[in-house]
Amino acid sequence: MSDYRPRILVFSTENVSDPGIDLAGRNKMHYPAKVLVVTLPCSSAIKPRWIIHALAGGFDGVFIAADGSDCSYVADCTQRTAATVAAVQAQLREKSLEPARVKMAAVCSVCAESFQKHMVSFSEALRKMGPAQRGFSGTAAKVN
Repeated sequence: MSDYRPRILVFSTENVSDPGIDLAGRNKMHYPAKVLVVTLPCSSAIKPRWIIHALAGGFDGVFIAADGSDCSYVADCTQRTAATVAAVQAQLREKSLEPARVKMAAVCSVCAESFQKHMVSFSEALRKMGPAQRGFSGTAAKVN
Protein backbone atom coordinates (compact mmCIF):
# COMPACT_ATOMS: atom_id res chain seq x y z
CA MET A 1 0.00 0.00 0.00
CA SER A 2 3.05 2.29 0.24
CA ASP A 3 2.87 3.19 -3.46
CA TYR A 4 -0.87 3.92 -3.29
CA ARG A 5 -1.52 7.50 -4.39
CA PRO A 6 -5.09 8.73 -3.94
CA ARG A 7 -6.92 10.30 -6.86
CA ILE A 8 -8.54 13.61 -5.90
CA LEU A 9 -11.16 15.50 -7.88
CA VAL A 10 -11.17 19.23 -7.14
CA PHE A 11 -14.18 21.36 -7.99
CA SER A 12 -12.83 24.88 -8.45
CA THR A 13 -14.43 28.18 -9.40
CA GLU A 14 -13.26 30.22 -12.35
CA ASN A 15 -13.19 33.63 -10.68
CA VAL A 16 -12.16 32.81 -7.12
CA SER A 17 -10.25 29.55 -6.55
CA ASP A 18 -8.90 28.88 -10.06
CA PRO A 19 -6.46 31.82 -9.94
CA GLY A 20 -5.09 30.55 -6.60
CA ILE A 21 -4.72 27.01 -7.96
CA ASP A 22 -3.06 28.35 -11.12
CA LEU A 23 -0.71 30.39 -8.94
CA ALA A 24 0.33 27.22 -7.12
CA GLY A 25 1.26 25.72 -10.48
CA ARG A 26 3.08 28.81 -11.70
CA ASN A 27 5.05 28.95 -8.46
CA LYS A 28 5.94 25.25 -8.88
CA MET A 29 4.45 24.39 -5.50
CA HIS A 30 4.45 20.63 -5.10
CA TYR A 31 1.24 18.79 -4.39
CA PRO A 32 0.13 15.27 -5.34
CA ALA A 33 0.18 14.51 -9.06
CA LYS A 34 -3.16 12.67 -8.98
CA VAL A 35 -5.19 15.84 -8.50
CA LEU A 36 -7.66 16.69 -11.27
CA VAL A 37 -9.29 20.13 -11.29
CA VAL A 38 -12.71 20.80 -12.82
CA THR A 39 -13.77 24.43 -13.13
CA LEU A 40 -17.29 25.74 -12.49
CA PRO A 41 -18.68 29.27 -12.24
CA CYS A 42 -19.81 28.88 -8.59
CA SER A 43 -19.26 26.20 -5.96
CA SER A 44 -22.94 26.29 -4.96
CA ALA A 45 -23.77 24.79 -8.38
CA ILE A 46 -22.13 21.46 -7.52
CA LYS A 47 -24.66 18.64 -7.44
CA PRO A 48 -24.43 15.83 -4.88
CA ARG A 49 -24.73 13.27 -7.67
CA TRP A 50 -21.52 14.64 -9.26
CA ILE A 51 -19.59 13.96 -6.06
CA ILE A 52 -21.11 10.49 -5.64
CA HIS A 53 -20.38 9.70 -9.29
CA ALA A 54 -16.73 10.75 -8.85
CA LEU A 55 -16.28 8.58 -5.74
CA ALA A 56 -18.07 5.59 -7.26
CA GLY A 57 -16.13 5.95 -10.49
CA GLY A 58 -12.56 5.96 -9.30
CA PHE A 59 -11.70 9.06 -7.29
CA ASP A 60 -10.66 8.49 -3.69
CA GLY A 61 -11.68 11.95 -2.54
CA VAL A 62 -13.46 15.10 -3.68
CA PHE A 63 -12.27 18.53 -2.61
CA ILE A 64 -14.45 21.59 -3.14
CA ALA A 65 -12.41 24.78 -3.43
CA ALA A 66 -15.35 26.94 -2.39
CA ASP A 67 -15.95 30.58 -3.21
CA GLY A 68 -16.58 31.56 0.37
CA SER A 69 -17.76 35.13 0.81
CA ASP A 70 -16.16 36.17 -2.52
CA CYS A 71 -18.89 34.61 -4.67
CA SER A 72 -20.33 37.05 -7.18
CA TYR A 73 -23.34 34.88 -8.06
CA VAL A 74 -25.23 34.19 -4.82
CA ALA A 75 -24.95 35.73 -1.38
CA ASP A 76 -25.36 32.39 0.44
CA CYS A 77 -22.84 30.45 -1.63
CA THR A 78 -20.98 29.06 1.38
CA GLN A 79 -24.18 27.82 3.03
CA ARG A 80 -25.42 26.18 -0.19
CA THR A 81 -22.08 24.49 -0.83
CA ALA A 82 -21.84 23.33 2.79
CA ALA A 83 -25.36 21.85 2.53
CA THR A 84 -24.29 19.87 -0.53
CA VAL A 85 -21.20 18.56 1.27
CA ALA A 86 -23.25 17.63 4.36
CA ALA A 87 -25.83 15.78 2.24
CA VAL A 88 -23.15 13.76 0.47
CA GLN A 89 -21.32 12.99 3.72
CA ALA A 90 -24.60 11.76 5.24
CA GLN A 91 -25.16 9.50 2.26
CA LEU A 92 -21.64 8.13 2.56
CA ARG A 93 -22.23 7.38 6.26
CA GLU A 94 -25.42 5.48 5.33
CA LYS A 95 -23.33 3.32 3.01
CA SER A 96 -20.65 2.81 5.69
CA LEU A 97 -18.16 4.86 3.69
CA GLU A 98 -15.86 7.52 5.10
CA PRO A 99 -17.52 10.96 4.97
CA ALA A 100 -14.03 12.50 5.23
CA ARG A 101 -13.55 11.59 1.56
CA VAL A 102 -15.41 14.82 0.78
CA LYS A 103 -13.88 18.06 1.95
CA MET A 104 -14.66 21.73 1.42
CA ALA A 105 -12.52 24.78 2.10
CA ALA A 106 -12.49 28.33 0.82
CA VAL A 107 -9.63 28.93 -1.60
CA CYS A 108 -9.16 32.52 -2.75
CA SER A 109 -7.45 33.90 -5.83
CA VAL A 110 -4.10 34.30 -4.04
CA CYS A 111 -4.33 31.18 -1.85
CA ALA A 112 -1.70 29.10 -3.65
CA GLU A 113 0.04 27.98 -0.46
CA SER A 114 -3.26 27.20 1.22
CA PHE A 115 -4.37 25.08 -1.75
CA GLN A 116 -1.06 23.22 -1.81
CA LYS A 117 -1.31 22.47 1.92
CA HIS A 118 -4.92 21.28 1.55
CA MET A 119 -3.93 18.89 -1.25
CA VAL A 120 -0.98 17.45 0.66
CA SER A 121 -2.94 16.92 3.89
CA PHE A 122 -6.08 15.62 2.11
CA SER A 123 -4.00 13.21 0.05
CA GLU A 124 -2.27 11.92 3.18
CA ALA A 125 -5.62 11.46 4.98
CA LEU A 126 -7.00 9.57 1.96
CA ARG A 127 -3.87 7.44 1.75
CA LYS A 128 -4.42 6.37 5.36
CA MET A 129 -8.06 5.47 4.55
CA GLY A 130 -7.03 3.40 1.55
CA PRO A 131 -8.74 3.26 -1.84
CA ALA A 132 -12.40 4.24 -2.00
CA GLN A 133 -14.99 1.56 -2.59
CA ARG A 134 -15.69 1.52 -6.32
CA GLY A 135 -19.05 1.22 -7.99
CA PHE A 136 -21.31 1.57 -4.95
CA SER A 137 -24.88 2.31 -5.96
CA GLY A 138 -27.48 4.76 -4.84
CA THR A 139 -28.71 8.20 -5.61
CA ALA A 140 -27.42 11.36 -4.08
CA ALA A 141 -29.55 13.20 -1.55
CA LYS A 142 -31.44 16.19 -2.86
CA VAL A 143 -30.31 19.59 -1.71
CA ASN A 144 -32.15 22.85 -2.36
